[in-house]
Order: sequence, then structure tokens, then C-alpha cells
Amino acid sequence: MKKRIVDGVEFEIGSGNVFADLGLPDAEKLKIKSGLVFEIDEAIRRLGLTQEQAARRMGIPQPKVSGLMRGDFANFSERKLMDCLTRLGYDIEITVKRAEAETGHLVLAVG
Repeated sequence: MKKRIVDGVEFEIGSGNVFADLGLPDAEKLKIKSGLVFEIDEAIRRLGLTQEQAARRMGIPQPKVSGLMRGDFANFSERKLMDCLTRLGYDIEITVKRAEAETGHLVLAVG
């Protein structure tokens, strides 16, 4: 990582993935899942849903919604999180294309 000094304080510039910066395994997957959870939280707030209403709409128990709102998404697959978003009125598009490099990467684009 690059280091910078601002006003005499040295700091490192992050990679854009806090999970990778922390050295966590499956950092790319965690980044994708956290982005999906962020959008779920935003949708619930925008729609003015209670956790119980959101749970019914997403087809999951209310305690799971509570956990999601607190950032507990370890037991959710990316597919289930995408299903929750579609039930909250989101369209999800997955584009697969050949990578320019030898190894490709995942990108979550929210618009």
C-alpha cells in the first residue's frame, strides 16, 4: 500500500477493499456481500418498512433482517442477498465478459 504524509501524520492509502486491507480471507466475496447488504438497508429505509414488513417481503425471518441491519451477513449467500433485493424492487444484472488480464475479478456496480 502507498503511504502518504499529511500535516506530519503518516497514513496508508487503502486498496478500496477494507476486508483485503485487514487481511481477511475471501475479502472480495465480503466486499460484494457488504455492498448488497448496504443496498438492502437503503431499500428498507427508502420504502419505510419495519423489520417485520421487510422480513415478509424478503421471505426471511425478522431476526435475520435485524442481523442484516447490524451487518451480520455471514450466513447469507450472495444469491440470497440478491433475491432479497429483487423482492425489494431492485433489478439485478450479471454481466460476464472475458478479462483483459489472466485472472478476472468481481465488481459490484450500484446505480
